[in-house]
Amino acid sequence: MPFAALGLSPRTISPLARLGYETPTDVQAQTIPAALQGRDVLARAQTGTGKTAAFGLPMIERLAAVAHGQSIAPRGLVLVPTRELALQVKEALFELAQGTRLRVMTMVGGEPIMPQVRTLRRGVDIVVATPGRLIDHLDRKTIDLRTIEIVTLDEADRMLDMGFLPPLKRVMSLVPASRQTLLLSATLSKEIIAAARAFTKDPVRIDVAPEHVVASTVVHRVFAVPQEHKRDL
Repeated sequence: MPFAALGLSPRTISPLARLGYETPTDVQAQTIPAALQGRDVLARAQTGTGKTAAFGLPMIERLAAVAHGQSIAPRGLVLVPTRELALQVKEALFELAQGTRLRVMTMVGGEPIMPQVRTLRRGVDIVVATPGRLIDHLDRKTIDLRTIEIVTLDEADRMLDMGFLPPLKRVMSLVPASRQTLLLSATLSKEIIAAARAFTKDPVRIDVAPEHVVASTVVHRVFAVPQEHKRDL
């Protein structure tokens, strides 16, 4: 099945071949059509199955379809548990949005906050954020979530494990009730189901390879390193 069969426009599809995307993965084939219909989505999928494109392509399609002039307020929000994942997702969305004029930024801890504030003031369409740093910006009143149209909670199970449920509740209370929400998780625990009930409306439920938490294509390696050498490694 080609990506065009999922309902994506030629503009959104155009960068895919160059990026090595040939045919949709299972999670992409199931998530993209539902998301393009404007439905909320609750998806269980392993790491390494193409989740970023699964939620990123519908977000790009939706936001690029309607020109908002020189508006500086973000319209798309992706929440992830860690700085490292935020940087990966931002880079992937930047590449996937090459056929558009959408602007993507990361909002993470461990970096000075003022450059992020300046980027927001210049204007951005999609914010990829960790919950803690997004709360910092909300407290400083440097970001307004009232213009958000679509929200993705990526690796939601990890965010709950890391204690981010209170920040998530605050963030989701500040985005419009009319927003579209995509929640992706490697597991569907009772906590995730409860979060889905709180954050989504009548979601399409997608379950990809539920018997495994991590894709067989992912290789794990452990390096035992003295603490003082950890950063250098």
